[in-house]
Amino acid sequence: MPDATSPVSVHRCRFIDLDPSAITAIAFPPLRLPSIKRQKHFSKYPEFGTLAVGRANGSIDLYEWTGSKNDPQSKQAWVIRKTLPGLYPSKVDSLAFIIREPHAIKEDQVPSSFDLRLFSSGGGSELLEWEIESSTIRRTINSQGGTIWSVAANPAGTMLALGCEDGTIRLISVADDTLTHSKRLDRVKGRILSVAWGPPIPKENASEDEDENDDDDEWIDSWLVGGCTDSSLRKWDASTGRMLHKMGTDKIRGERTLVWTVATLGDGTIISGDSLGMVKFWDSRTCTQLQSFSSHGADVLCLTVGPDGLAAYSSGVDQKLVQYSRVKTSQGSENSSEVRSKMRWMQTSSRRMHAHDVRSVAIWPPYTPLPSSHKRHFSSDIAPVIASGGLDMSVVVTPAALPSSTLLSKVINPLATSMHANFDDSYHRRLAYSSGPSSTSAIHIARQARLVSCMQESRLSIWRVLKRPSLWDEDEVPEETDSADWEKCIEMELDVHTNLVASAISDDGKWLAVSDLYETKLFRLTTDAEGRIKPRRIRDFASIISLHLPQKPASTGGLSFAFTPDSTKLVMSTALTSYILVIDISEEKPRVLRKFDHHRQRNNLSTDRVTKDLKTVNDDVEMGSDVEEDSSDDDDSPLLGSVTRMAVSADGQWLATSDDRSRTHIFNLDSIQHHCVLPSFLHPAQSIAFSSSNPNFIVLAFPNNTFQIYDVETRQFPSWARELCDNLPKKFTHLHDPIIGVIFEPPVPGAPSQSSGRFAVFWGSTWMCKINFDDGPMKSDDFSRKRRRENYKLQRNNHEGLEQLKLITQYRPILFVDYLGPGELIVVERPLVDVLATLPPAYFRHKYGAS
Repeated sequence: MPDATSPVSVHRCRFIDLDPSAITAIAFPPLRLPSIKRQKHFSKYPEFGTLAVGRANGSIDLYEWTGSKNDPQSKQAWVIRKTLPGLYPSKVDSLAFIIREPHAIKEDQVPSSFDLRLFSSGGGSELLEWEIESSTIRRTINSQGGTIWSVAANPAGTMLALGCEDGTIRLISVADDTLTHSKRLDRVKGRILSVAWGPPIPKENASEDEDENDDDDEWIDSWLVGGCTDSSLRKWDASTGRMLHKMGTDKIRGERTLVWTVATLGDGTIISGDSLGMVKFWDSRTCTQLQSFSSHGADVLCLTVGPDGLAAYSSGVDQKLVQYSRVKTSQGSENSSEVRSKMRWMQTSSRRMHAHDVRSVAIWPPYTPLPSSHKRHFSSDIAPVIASGGLDMSVVVTPAALPSSTLLSKVINPLATSMHANFDDSYHRRLAYSSGPSSTSAIHIARQARLVSCMQESRLSIWRVLKRPSLWDEDEVPEETDSADWEKCIEMELDVHTNLVASAISDDGKWLAVSDLYETKLFRLTTDAEGRIKPRRIRDFASIISLHLPQKPASTGGLSFAFTPDSTKLVMSTALTSYILVIDISEEKPRVLRKFDHHRQRNNLSTDRVTKDLKTVNDDVEMGSDVEEDSSDDDDSPLLGSVTRMAVSADGQWLATSDDRSRTHIFNLDSIQHHCVLPSFLHPAQSIAFSSSNPNFIVLAFPNNTFQIYDVETRQFPSWARELCDNLPKKFTHLHDPIIGVIFEPPVPGAPSQSSGRFAVFWGSTWMCKINFDDGPMKSDDFSRKRRRENYKLQRNNHEGLEQLKLITQYRPILFVDYLGPGELIVVERPLVDVLATLPPAYFRHKYGAS
């Protein structure tokens, strides 16, 4: 009989050929421009903002910082909160954020994802604006100049510049929630590969009456610079659209040099990176070259500037990230003893943190090119963080404090990777790629049928696990054999509008649900005598569920699916309307039993509120005092939340659903009624699961490596669970990779319900952790509170972890973990080496004499 110390059989699966998509663009949100009447703007270090990552499959991942407001460090850094599925087929080449209503937020306030407008381009002539709340494309506009090669927003957030195929820069007005053509700049020969805006100019004719109202501040765009395909950069006047100057770059054997990336500084300096591996600094007034660095062995594809404008970073095909610093140099005169100081740029460091081409790099806090009179000065006691990504699919983040800042005082490393925070000495971190959208899993299992399904952009594959491996202890590594313990049963290529967003397979292996953003497809799977699986689509399924959904938006897609253990019901959350549908599939024709709208309501306990702490009075839960309430309570419009987490209890009685607004609802599937709503927490739940031994207990795991246990029957947090969750050891909470999932071992058929499941297995991309919930607490609450409290305090002080906690780190990177049966675990890995083997060879130049 398995228990918390029994060995388990492990299927170490590497046959699932899931290939994450390459990273093509990275962007941080901008900060609001300061008031033109404020000089020498000193600002505290801003809270970490949303990180947008565009991928080659057309999808955009939105990462959110997992740290608390009062703590500048976060062990887990950024975690994917939401994925915007791209059209199939498509790609993302450029990303740009602007603030929706700049005057509605404070100067030092960091805009949230709901305060932002997101734009992207992807190798065509269409500019897309995304609706972040619903994960859909809000509207598009044609460039009228062919393929869009680059997109850049002006510092004021009122205009977008598009570098086009026909050699023009088109200006698109985005002020006051518009998206219209405004101006076309002078045409040049060749393409415009990169665009950047020069520093804005404060409006000079501001009246004295305007001094009392910061909302009347106005900044005027000065000029733009573009990198071209004819070995040159060009400068345009933003107001007239006339080309002012041309700056020529180096050539080799008469071939054209491509200027892939440009950036600007507040003093007018222009930085360019080209196909020769050169990074050049230019004077925008005279349009002459100031300095040139041969920093890279191949094309420079991306640039970013440090938050104070004293550092710049470049990267590209040769995988190096190079730092340039602005330093003072002393020059003495021959006829005079005077020593003059001069500011010059120097290449100060370089690091190789990627295994393939680097396509994009960004930094937080973001840099805004402002005149010296209005330059932002951030606090130097917290290090900036650079985010970079490319063909090796993972975002790499690294602290980037300047050496000069670390000499004056201690600088905090926000990533907590090491004591060092400067770019030279600090350790970088690789954010794990997710197998599915919004940090969900694209892999699912059917326990009874021993099937494993995997979803990709438009494809779904199913494998069968043939036999059980031999038992082994967790401290040992299983021996690999030549015989295949699996077989591929089916591979389906689906006709989709967007990339697939959700899938599920029933426990008996007879039903398969899969969906893009606009249509859900349900298949009945039949197995012939030879074991071959044949799918048959239920053609009228979309029309059946559309009768219970509003006509607009016209979508039957689902963001999450869950089959009941007896495979008689299917529960789905609709993608664009946030309804929960309970569907009976036990008969020949599916039938919708009930529709719930609790994830659309404003007037419930958890709407737009964050409970930072839970206080208990007589075993009941009181809400913390630090809450955020919705300011628009009188608004009758629904408050939609993307329901991406769903779990059904082992006995099929309870259903839990959780959305990206931290709202978690419990439903009773026996009576098909809403049961209760849980308090909301600081972060949305990363994973939810019911205990297999006691189906009334649900575990909510959060991306900051904490969890909560809730009793749905009594509608409270048990006292033993509160003590456990409040005293988690640092060995667990300080793991750098966040929790991805939590699972319970299924009970042995015919055995008592309490025979297994007294422990939970939490897992992330590089670790698995078994936490014992104790025999006493999981069975009853008569265990001595004082004794438990003393045990937890003793365990918390033990730096080695505890007897209750077992950590395994030999599997990596992990895409999926679940129990295939009692004492039988399946672990799906996708090593980075296997993924890189599918790509063309990376750039490598052998050095003479190097081994």
